[in-house]
Amino acid sequence: MTGETTVSTAARIHGRSAQRRVLRALLDQLPTRGGPILVTGEPGLGRTALLSWAAGSFRTGPVFRLAPGREPDGAGPTPGELLAVLRAAARRAPALVCVDDAHLLDTSARAALGHAAERLPAADRVGLLVSVAGHRAVDPDFAPLPTLRLDPLTPPRAAALLDDATDGGADPAVRERLVAEAEGNPALLLALVRRLSPAELRGRLPLPAPLADAATLAAVAGGAHTCRPAAAGDLLLTVAAAVRASDGPDVDAGLVLDAVRRLRTPPAVAGRPGPPPEPPEPAAVPGRREALPEQLAQGVDRLRFHSALVRRTVHATAAPERRRAVHRALAEALENGGRRLPGLLHRSWSLTGPAPAQSLADRLASAAGDGAVPAPYGLRATAYARAADLTADGATRAERYTAAAEQYLLAGRPDRARPLLAAARARAAPAAVRGRAELVRGLTELRDGPVGDAHQSLLLAASLLAGDAPADAATAALAAADAAWAAGDLEGCLATLAPGSPRAGEPAARPHTGAEPPGKHPATVVRDHGAGMRALLQGRLDRAAAPLGQVVERGRTDHRPEALLRSAAAALLLGNVDAARRAGARALAAARQLGSETLVPQALEYLAYAELRAGRHPQARAHAEEGLRVALRTGQRNTAAHHRAVLALAASIEEDPDTVARHVTAALSTARRHGLAQAATLAQWAEARADLGRGRPFDAADRLGLLVLPGPGRGHFAVWRLAVPCFVEAAVLAGRHEDAAGVLTDFADWAAFGADRQAAAQLARCRALLAPPEGADGLYRRALDRHDEAGGDFERARTALLYGKWLRRRRRPREARDRLGTALAGFERSGAGVWATQARDELRALGAAPHGRGSGALTRLTPQQLRIARHVAEGATNREVALTLAVSTRTVDYHLRRVFAALGIRSRLELARVVGQAERAGPAEKTGAQP
Repeated sequence: MTGETTVSTAARIHGRSAQRRVLRALLDQLPTRGGPILVTGEPGLGRTALLSWAAGSFRTGPVFRLAPGREPDGAGPTPGELLAVLRAAARRAPALVCVDDAHLLDTSARAALGHAAERLPAADRVGLLVSVAGHRAVDPDFAPLPTLRLDPLTPPRAAALLDDATDGGADPAVRERLVAEAEGNPALLLALVRRLSPAELRGRLPLPAPLADAATLAAVAGGAHTCRPAAAGDLLLTVAAAVRASDGPDVDAGLVLDAVRRLRTPPAVAGRPGPPPEPPEPAAVPGRREALPEQLAQGVDRLRFHSALVRRTVHATAAPERRRAVHRALAEALENGGRRLPGLLHRSWSLTGPAPAQSLADRLASAAGDGAVPAPYGLRATAYARAADLTADGATRAERYTAAAEQYLLAGRPDRARPLLAAARARAAPAAVRGRAELVRGLTELRDGPVGDAHQSLLLAASLLAGDAPADAATAALAAADAAWAAGDLEGCLATLAPGSPRAGEPAARPHTGAEPPGKHPATVVRDHGAGMRALLQGRLDRAAAPLGQVVERGRTDHRPEALLRSAAAALLLGNVDAARRAGARALAAARQLGSETLVPQALEYLAYAELRAGRHPQARAHAEEGLRVALRTGQRNTAAHHRAVLALAASIEEDPDTVARHVTAALSTARRHGLAQAATLAQWAEARADLGRGRPFDAADRLGLLVLPGPGRGHFAVWRLAVPCFVEAAVLAGRHEDAAGVLTDFADWAAFGADRQAAAQLARCRALLAPPEGADGLYRRALDRHDEAGGDFERARTALLYGKWLRRRRRPREARDRLGTALAGFERSGAGVWATQARDELRALGAAPHGRGSGALTRLTPQQLRIARHVAEGATNREVALTLAVSTRTVDYHLRRVFAALGIRSRLELARVVGQAERAGPAEKTGAQP
């Protein structure tokens, strides 16, 4: 090994936030303790860049870089010698050691490095970063080390890297093609950019075909695809070819072995059978794990490549004749096994030259569209796209590209759908074909693009389809209404559903998800949903209840995820939370069973909203966390933003404001770029509710006022009313009684509307907050009675808390204690930690002894002093504290002086530090309030 000491600046790196957090944690702890990390990933994913970033970010000591040297095997340092060198490096200051491409070290050097890393004491203050290529199994020498794996970049991250590399100069269609072709590999993406001329990059000249050619792939792979002997090469090529028509990254080992045998069987001559196949060499036998080439991994009867890039490179760099022979052998093996669709695909790849083959293209497209043929969406998409490539007629080719894009969308691959839609648009085609392409494009943008663009694409699709395909036109119109809803465009939503336009009232063949071909979805579901949605938006619940109720009812007996999603959406519109949960859960199960990745996040979104409406925040969080993971994996940023908003709302009742802020920031980032008014309103409501829960009514009232008060900035038309109870509470505490009273008329109409079971109780609570003392008592009791009818622990606990506070200030301690105890129990059952803290503080003020948070130095304070200290520590002024606690500013001044004296501090800054440390210290030891 060779090495050098460097001092460098941190490299710019796109994405990798999770990996950088891990490395940052190691760097931050090096002044006191060290440790090793193994960084692995396929060629081109940025292992070297990540190590360079870590080296440039380390400022507290020297950085040592080790690299494979030229010593003969066995001439390198011993494990003891290397360990001594590392220890010596950290004697004067913490040290960082970076070893890149450690898999290229000779045997003895790898053993020495692995031994030293495993036995390096934490007290030696040495950070050891070792990178190895991920196209092969990790060496046993490094297996015990904690591993940090690099995955491909997500499409948004890859697009950001591309924009950075081209200064945003790439044509949008070219940009989509490049991102899809690179498959998240940053080095391959940059290599593809370098391959293109400026005219090609700007879309003025056609792109080369294939876009990622053999030379480009081989340059990025860096020799990782090569192997010996020739038998191993046949095995690698056969696995690489088989994966192209497989559902996932692995293939059946038996199929591969069968194809390899056929590949080595000489063809029969003059109708006479050829000689028996040669026995495969050990390296070609999939059943022998130890004989596999290093590029392959074996599971139970399955084979796969460690690296997708290496797999692609093996296939692209093979001799064309040999590649065609492998596909021919796979086609024969599959066809003999009765697997028609993948067999036809491999048969099409065995053809010579790019010339159209109409007969095979027709057979391939027919098999892809045959519902009786079991096949995942991704395989159908590949078949449609290949059929389009082999089709001479432009209109038919555009139709098949569109069908492929639709299947990719259902498979959760919008990155692959977009280039196919661009290819379809580039060809002359009838209005029905162009309308279908616009429909799929609009659905793609609805989940992962500006919803205003999606709305226009879907309106155009409805117009193009109206003459020849009225069912598809109705589907497009209803989807356009969905886009307008997401954007908060009430007028656009109503106009789309208005009589006289291609609308949901016409017969429809497919729901707005685009999940099924025309003719397979009951027309009445889409018709009723559209009619009920329009009536609801017009404020006519009497007219909305019947059609939406029919949609909900049909979902009880339907088993298709699309119909079940419509049922869940209709139930949410009607406020039938239990029906929404049932339909959402069944839609989720059905989508998973069908392998429709694109529908899974939507089903989880409806489930999360239903749980939120029911006050079950932990369940909502669980659904939203899973939905967020799937949405990000399938490239649905808009759906991910909605899940972020749900997570922010769920976290807003807990005790971690940083979590709320993180989800709000992420949700608003997408919502503002893509015009998602609904997600933005939910996220901003979550931020304000977190302020209210932490005793910051002024901040909460300011944020909520923007959402609920009349004006151009009012929140989404279907969401802002849900935030009114929070605004009224915050506004009353902040002294803004007129603003609070001004929104109650609209909220009373909403409660009378009947679509929200909690609204009647919340209305009574709001009126109690604004009522004179002689009227508030009865209103609080009425609110609690309404909560008992509606259910929901969290909202009932909020009312009980406010009632208990009111009773305590009216010198009714026994009644107050009962109400506050009930509130505390409800908050704890709901996981509402920050609100439970309010209830505990109120109980302490009554001399009760609730279990919960508090700590250390703060136990010297009286309950009133503790409450004031917490508010001041969070930045509230004396006047704000006085309004929040309903006391005078002189009372706050008096208690604050006593707090400073009790804690031995002199400033608000010191108070914030003491309170913060105490709150983090854990459970309170305080057993009661002092007089």
